[in-house]
Amino acid sequence: MSVATRQNLHTLVDMVDDVGLETLYNVMIRFIPEVEPLPDEIKSHAIAVEEYKKGDTVSHDKINWN
Repeated sequence: MSVATRQNLHTLVDMVDDVGLETLYNVMIRFIPEVEPLPDEIKSHAIAVEEYKKGDTVSHDKINWN
């Protein structure tokens, strides 16, 4: 089963236990394109790109995750 066909993917999904289904879903859903981004999503992305270009980003190491 080394070829990525829809049938092979269905078979693999059927083999995943209930614990792994949430993870598998979260990975697979990222491959489903949205119809169109919302205006606030476009604006947020533009702001993030500008901040990145200016170096206004924060390293994950600098964030207090607690």
